[in-house]
Amino acid sequence: MTKQATIRVMIVEDHDVVLWGLNKLIEGEAPAMRVVGNARDRRDALSRALELRPDVILLDLTLGDENGLDFLPQLVEASGGRVLVLTGIRDEEVHRKALRRGASGVVCKDDPAEVVLKAVRKVYEGEVWFDRRAAFGVLAEMIRDWNRGDMPARKVAALTPKEREIIAVISSDGDSTNRQVAVRLRISENTLRNHLSSIYDKLGVANRLELLKFALSQKLA
Repeated sequence: MTKQATIRVMIVEDHDVVLWGLNKLIEGEAPAMRVVGNARDRRDALSRALELRPDVILLDLTLGDENGLDFLPQLVEASGGRVLVLTGIRDEEVHRKALRRGASGVVCKDDPAEVVLKAVRKVYEGEVWFDRRAAFGVLAEMIRDWNRGDMPARKVAALTPKEREIIAVISSDGDSTNRQVAVRLRISENTLRNHLSSIYDKLGVANRLELLKFALSQKLA
């Protein structure tokens, strides 16, 4: 059996009690997860993300006088990983803005601990963790923007028949987990992840939300 990789998590949070709790929560999942670093502000977050290259960053949006939304795109680029926003803000427009700026998901601070851990795992696997209503609004906006642009046909032509089949299955039910998609395709989850990595690279997308946008705009669904 292949040993499961440890999910390397970095936490960006400026409240000591919350930071302590998140560290305990993540480290309690060892060896499946571990905290590789903490940051308290924009400068520290970008520096540590570039240095540590974590798989997943848990980002609080309220950092003293700073707003995590303002540097979220740079954080995604610096880390090369995925950002999961953790916030006490329930405003759907804020959640949509986080997704538009590159977050792979949003969880609320009052969500149960198991929800936060599940979100970390799903985001790490390339899925998007979101509120359905917020994601629908973002998806509609992204499709409109995409259709105004010029998508090279060569990206679609580069897909293999199996990759097209995977896109069709995912598009038929955007809420399906990797496990459910793999069962429908009669392949292993590891094989599916390898296919998804190839699909993301060929299409220039970062996650499922962008994949769905592409599939709908190019009529691959």
